[in-house]
Amino acid sequence: MKLRGILVLTLALALPAQGQHVTDPRASIVDVAVRQAQLKSTTDPLLRKAVAELHSCMALPMVPAPVGRMDIPHHYVSGSNGPVNPAEAAATRIYARFEGRITAGMNQYLATGSHSESACALAQLDAWAQANALLDYDRAESSQAWYQVEWTLSSAGITDSVLVNDSTLDSAQQKRVTAWLDKVAHKDISFEKATDSGNNHHYWRGLAATAVGVTASDDKLFKFGVKTYKEGIDDIDRNGALPKEMARHENAIHYQGFALEPLVLIAQFASRQGIDLYGYQHDKRCLRDAVDFFGRAVDDPSLVLPYTHDAQAMNFGSGSFAPFAFYAARFGTEGLPPAIVNGLKAPTTATRLGGCTTILATK
Repeated sequence: MKLRGILVLTLALALPAQGQHVTDPRASIVDVAVRQAQLKSTTDPLLRKAVAELHSCMALPMVPAPVGRMDIPHHYVSGSNGPVNPAEAAATRIYARFEGRITAGMNQYLATGSHSESACALAQLDAWAQANALLDYDRAESSQAWYQVEWTLSSAGITDSVLVNDSTLDSAQQKRVTAWLDKVAHKDISFEKATDSGNNHHYWRGLAATAVGVTASDDKLFKFGVKTYKEGIDDIDRNGALPKEMARHENAIHYQGFALEPLVLIAQFASRQGIDLYGYQHDKRCLRDAVDFFGRAVDDPSLVLPYTHDAQAMNFGSGSFAPFAFYAARFGTEGLPPAIVNGLKAPTTATRLGGCTTILATK
């Protein structure tokens, strides 16, 4: 009986998501009321700087929903690395503006309690919901359109997970937005195939599904996200690297960090539903191993030599360290590589992760 008990406990720790579902549709990546109180009374220079630098949804123009079929040129001119295609940047500018506006309003609502800002963000979301945006595309026609949906949907899902906590907002708008996001998320994950590589794009779709799954109380989406997280952790090798990202030549370190962005946020969402994905391990490896490898590789690019001899692109800006605001808020910065500790000394922003992650997470 003792051995059986140990076996049950081991399985429970190894498979923390089994039988789990959304228990609180208002549990965003942060406790909104608590976070608002913290930000209102903070004297921390970093947080005060982050608040002062926030954009305003109300000061930005409405972003009209894209019209017609989504057909976006590939990000790279050829293959999965090398020169970037300028046509892709032009085609995706409207999505960046949309993400920037909705996260600005949500961030302002968290930081200042402004219902006008949250209403602005919801109205922007509703405009795209009523236009059925992010639905008119096909993976076979434009894989880049599929990728864009997963990123913009992550931004919108995270934003809405905060907005649902504002009881002053228009309930009809909120209902339309949540239903639209749920529809977009189901289409987004429907294109996945068993033969896919399961790299960072899979993780981003997992984040989108998780965020929307919470607010929509959609267990299918939520469980997809939890399963995706586990698959990501299962991929970590003995060095802490994600081998599928190490295959990206000069961008190996960049893609290690890019893959961690959705993984950290999925873990954060799950923690708010009582599931400790941060502690999930596979073959004695966990999220911390991949976080450490990224930070150490930024400090010492030679760490990727076992995977690639390409000179690494070392353009790591604010967004590169954005997810680690959540990680540091939970575990502190002690023991983290200097690159990450230093990267968190200034406000960090990534619209696909909900805007200013310093506002969202930093204590």
